[in-house]
Amino acid sequence: MSYLRHRVLFRTPTAPKLFHSSQSILHGDCLQEPTEKELFKLRAVADYLFGRGVGHALFPESVQVLKSMGRIRQVLLADEPLCSIRASDGFIVLNRKGAELVHRALKPPCLRVVVSDDAAPFVARGKTVFAKHVMAADPEIRPAEEVLVVDSRDRLLASGKTLLTGEEMIAFKAGKAVEVRRGFGGENERVEKRSKGHA
Repeated sequence: MSYLRHRVLFRTPTAPKLFHSSQSILHGDCLQEPTEKELFKLRAVADYLFGRGVGHALFPESVQVLKSMGRIRQVLLADEPLCSIRASDGFIVLNRKGAELVHRALKPPCLRVVVSDDAAPFVARGKTVFAKHVMAADPEIRPAEEVLVVDSRDRLLASGKTLLTGEEMIAFKAGKAVEVRRGFGGENERVEKRSKGHA
């Protein structure tokens, strides 16, 4: 994994919820293109948190931003939220689209927590990941990192904040491993149903 991976604990335990762009605009924020310097900084932070090269994958040239008090609070692509930027420390909190882009940019096992097939449907609906359900995990994962939760076939189930290291998730048989921010079960379930219908 890249030497740029994040290695500190964040003091703020929970991140603010990501509001939809239309809600922010109603509150007076304006959707705009980031400056060259802002885009460079966004990409650098993404590389630092998730791994080298993720910045360009997560933030292509066509992204737009929403600002509050002159600081970027949300990043969107084609009017779809990618992530929010936590005000306290600049931490990137992935939305569904952002998680999908990071998942596509990184090969397994990078940034991944693999859960059992029994637990997968519950995690995909936003339930907490417990250590006893973790089948594999990136050994470089540290607490308070943003990670991707996947099933045994590497299908993206959710994104969330880790509470243990990757090694602890495998070693422990009890306790919470990942605090899921949002599950992506709806789309996976629809894909599964379509696949079965064509079988």
